[in-house]
Amino acid sequence: MPTPLPARTIKEVHDGLRNKEFSCREITDLYLRRIEELDGGIHSFLTVTGDEARAQADAVDSNIASGSSIGLLEGVPAALKDNLLVAGGRTTAASKILDSYHGSYDATVVSALRKAKTVFLGKTNLDEFAMGSSTENSAYGSTKNPHDLSCVPGGSSGGSAAAVAADECVYALGSDTGGSIRQPASLCGIVGLKPTYGAVSRSGVIALASSLDQIGPLTKTVEDAAIVFDAIKGPDPLDASSMAAPSKPIVGEIFHSIQGLKIGVPEDYFIDGMDTDVVAAVRAAITQLESLGAKIVPITLPLSKYALAVYYILQPAEASANLARFDGIRYGFTAPEAKNLDEVYRLSRGQGFGQETRRRIMLGTYALAAGYYDAYYKKAQAVRLQVRRDFDNAFREVDCIATPASPVVAFKIGERTDDPLTMYLADVFTVSANIAGIPGLVVPCGYADKGGKQLPIGLQLLGRHFDEAMILRVGYAYEQSTEWHKKTPVLS
Repeated sequence: MPTPLPARTIKEVHDGLRNKEFSCREITDLYLRRIEELDGGIHSFLTVTGDEARAQADAVDSNIASGSSIGLLEGVPAALKDNLLVAGGRTTAASKILDSYHGSYDATVVSALRKAKTVFLGKTNLDEFAMGSSTENSAYGSTKNPHDLSCVPGGSSGGSAAAVAADECVYALGSDTGGSIRQPASLCGIVGLKPTYGAVSRSGVIALASSLDQIGPLTKTVEDAAIVFDAIKGPDPLDASSMAAPSKPIVGEIFHSIQGLKIGVPEDYFIDGMDTDVVAAVRAAITQLESLGAKIVPITLPLSKYALAVYYILQPAEASANLARFDGIRYGFTAPEAKNLDEVYRLSRGQGFGQETRRRIMLGTYALAAGYYDAYYKKAQAVRLQVRRDFDNAFREVDCIATPASPVVAFKIGERTDDPLTMYLADVFTVSANIAGIPGLVVPCGYADKGGKQLPIGLQLLGRHFDEAMILRVGYAYEQSTEWHKKTPVLS
C-alpha cells in the first residue's frame, strides 16, 4: 500500500508544521516516497526534484526552529506543470523539441511561490505544448487517472491533476487555455481554478495562445485554491497583459453565506449526447445550492455554442505564431542529419513536434494566411467579442453561473486519439470562459459508476471579470455542504 500521509491539504500541512506534529523534511520525504511508490503506474511527473525539495524543506525547518512564524504555503510540497520555467530546471512542455532545454529564469508564479517558501517536488506531465484534453499527446507517454488507470486524467494539465488526486503533492499549478485546469479537475475529482485573464502573470509560461492562456491552482479544497491564488495573483511588469486585480486577500471572503445570491443556469450547456450521470449530478448540485439559500435563475447564453469553433480558430492561429520560435537553432532539438538551413527548420520541427502539435500549427497557419485571414481569424475575433457580451449581459442578472464542467466522465486511454473532432468536444463547456476572459472554478459534485470504477464529476462556476471571490465563495459553500471532495481514489 502507498505511504500514508498525515496531511493532505495546505491548511493541514500548515497546522501540522506550526504545531510541530511533523517536520517539513518528514512531510517532504513522505510525498517523495509516495511518488516513488505510485507514479510508475500513474506517470504524473516528468521530473522529480528530490534533492532540491529536501534542501527547501530543511530551510523551512531551520526557520521554524528559530521561532519564526510561517506563512500558509511555507513548507507545503507542491508540483509545477512542465510548461512553467524554473531557473536551471529542465522544462520540456512535454515535447521532444525541448527535451534538453533548461530554463534561464523563474516564471513569475514560480518566483511568487519561492517567496512563499513552498517546496517544489517536481514538474508534471501535460499534452505537448498544452495542446490536448487527455494528456495523451505528451511525447513522454500518457498520464493515467488515479480513479481508473485505464482512463485519461483530462488535459492538458492532466499530470498536475492526477498528482493532486493521488496525493503525490498537496497542490499543483496548471495552465488553462480552453479548460486545461478545469476539465482535468473534473475528471480527477479535485478543485481547479482558472483566474480572470490578466489576474495572474503569464511571464515564464511557454506560450500556447497568448490571449487565452492563464495559470491557476489545482487543489484538494476550495480554500486551498484561494490560498494559492492569493499567492500568485497580481500585476507584473514582465507581462503586458497582467492587470491590477483586487489586492485584498481572497481567502477571507469565501466563508460568507450564499443566502440570496443569484446563480444563473444556462440550459444551453445541457446538450444532447451528455453522459446522463453528469446531467444528474450537476442538476443535483444546483438543487443543493438552492437549498443553501441561493436563488436559481434560468438564463440563456445563445452565443456560447459558437465558442468552440472560435477557439479552434484563434488557438491554433496563436499557437502557430508562438511555436515559430522553435526552429531547431535557438532551443532544444536539432535534426542531426540536416545539411542546410531549410533542412534544419523542416526536419527539426517535423521530428521534434508531435502529431497534434503539427496539426494545430498547420490549421493556425492556414487561418492566418493571405486570403483566409478575413474569412476565419478576423471573423472569429468578431464572434469572440459577441460571446463576451453574452456573459456581460448575463452577469447583469446573476452573481455567478453554474454549468457542467465536462459532458462526460473520464474516457478510456486511446478511445478518442483517432478522432480529433470528438476529442475537441471535451472542451465544449470550458472554452467560453477563455474566449470571454472570465474566471472559472470546478468543484467535485458526484461520481458515476463505470464498469465498477467510481469516476468523478465536476460542477463549473463562472464569474464576472476579477470576481474570483464570488465563485470561490459559492464553491466553498457547496463543498462544505457535501462530502464529494473527501472521496479519494483507491490506490495500491
